[in-house]
Amino acid sequence: MFGRVIDVHEYTIVVENLLRKVEASFLGVHVIFEDTHKIVCEISKISDNEIECTMIGEISNGSFITGITHKPSGNATIRVINKDEVLFLLGNQNVDTPDRIYLGKSLIYDGINVSANINNLFSNHFAILGNTGSGKSCTVARLIQNLFYRRQYVPVNSSIVLFDVYGEYHSAFEKINNQGECRYKSLTTNVNAPEDEIIKIPPYFLEVDDIALLLQANDAVQIPIIEKALRYVYLFTEEEAKVIQYKNNIIAKAIMDILTSGKEPARIRDQVVAVLTSFNTANINLESEIVQPGYTRTIRQCLKIDDSGKINTIHLVIEYLEQYINKEFELNNKMKPKKYNLKDLYNAFEFALISEGVLKSDKIYDVNNILKVRLDSIINSPNYRYFEVEEYITKEEYIRRLFTSDDGKKVQILNFNLDYVDERFTKILTKLYSKMFFNYAITLPKSSNFSIQILLEEAHRYVQNDKDIDILGYNVFDRITKEGRKYGVVLGLITQRPCELSTTVLSQCSNYIVLRMFHPSDLEIIRSITHSISEKDVNRIKSLGPGVALCFGNALNLPLYVKIDPPNPFPTSSNAQIKDSWFRNNK
Repeated sequence: MFGRVIDVHEYTIVVENLLRKVEASFLGVHVIFEDTHKIVCEISKISDNEIECTMIGEISNGSFITGITHKPSGNATIRVINKDEVLFLLGNQNVDTPDRIYLGKSLIYDGINVSANINNLFSNHFAILGNTGSGKSCTVARLIQNLFYRRQYVPVNSSIVLFDVYGEYHSAFEKINNQGECRYKSLTTNVNAPEDEIIKIPPYFLEVDDIALLLQANDAVQIPIIEKALRYVYLFTEEEAKVIQYKNNIIAKAIMDILTSGKEPARIRDQVVAVLTSFNTANINLESEIVQPGYTRTIRQCLKIDDSGKINTIHLVIEYLEQYINKEFELNNKMKPKKYNLKDLYNAFEFALISEGVLKSDKIYDVNNILKVRLDSIINSPNYRYFEVEEYITKEEYIRRLFTSDDGKKVQILNFNLDYVDERFTKILTKLYSKMFFNYAITLPKSSNFSIQILLEEAHRYVQNDKDIDILGYNVFDRITKEGRKYGVVLGLITQRPCELSTTVLSQCSNYIVLRMFHPSDLEIIRSITHSISEKDVNRIKSLGPGVALCFGNALNLPLYVKIDPPNPFPTSSNAQIKDSWFRNNK
């Protein structure tokens, strides 16, 4: 088949085709150019007269080395790779080992298993890409099943979190509970499923950035109001006797700001009445009495506008309020409530808004008031159930319970079923939990050996180039991909639209499983993320069958086409059966 070497380029070798015909079955087959070194090449093009081979690495001392340090001479022996040499490229055929994970069967070499280095795969960020119907869900299910269906080396200390936006993986993983030591656990957003554990996030876990994510803050000027609201929650979780002086101080200063704002009298009166109707104490309210020699008036009476259009007794209100303004009664960061709910936070937002003096500016008020409106919307929606937590629990204990089954065993796979919330809230929950897991991992000593793999189904819906970096100074997924590996936090992106993903996140992935894709923008992303695959490979992606993937990255010796085995059981991700739903009454 192979004749003389016709030409040698930087990465390719052209040899004479002695068959004088095109044998398409040889495309993708590996050949050895052997003289002083064994140079491994892949047949990339065949014509009637020539065979083009792309150099990919060398076999030396019984192992395959990626990259070219030597080039064959014109006297090199050219032959098809033998079975033993194939195994150097594709991995150990014994996949029940602590260092390999079975991926599937080689598409080029019949009956040969393809395995990946388990450490390189799961200690680095990775992506599973493919159009709808290409087999992404089945690939994810099969990959995890390959981990847990082992006979000997079972990952009993693993912590895999899957954000399941369609609720399709429960059927694929519940069988793992019968696999000895390992446990699978599902949390749901279906508030009407009493038999399932409903997702619950204690509101008092929420920090400034979490609340900004929850309320979809869209302007950096909103952050100070959130910070102040978090401090003011303290006022609504403690006994009135303990916080009365702090409330008096805040209300008095807020009313003073309005009284001295220089606005027209009617607006001053209306704003003071509005504030004291919502927030008041036994000392400062609309009926508080201001005693003067010879008469007593309430604050409400002192705000009356006379015939000349003025509030003539406004100075009396100011004098009355001055006695309650004291710097000693300003809240500080140490005054944190142990526990609070979203309704407490709502009250704190109202308090923060009036104390910040936003009533002086309609524009500033509108920008910040939207946070209170969004919080009120959550409180009055089914989503409030996800924040209803009666008991107090620390974050450490909360995470420990997440990874503990009903029978007290360690949970290795934690599935968040997000099928019952809209896309906006899916994004919020995913960010809140991912941030929580990342922050938890940071606090652990290095000796803990804790690692967590976060799998993001439909990742393009929430791992985006959004405005978080402008508001918070960072994007949680960008931060995890940049810093997570050293703390054992790894992202697995599962998506049909890689072009819509955060460019930072995708660029940090080290391994890719690419199923069939069509869209030019998505193919361009695949083309740009690595130099290890050829234009031929990119074009071939468009015609891959379901469950066939191009796998490449540092967990594999070289890019390989792999036929992924069907999962057992399947996820519930099959396409709708139109013939059954359309014609079932016509039989």
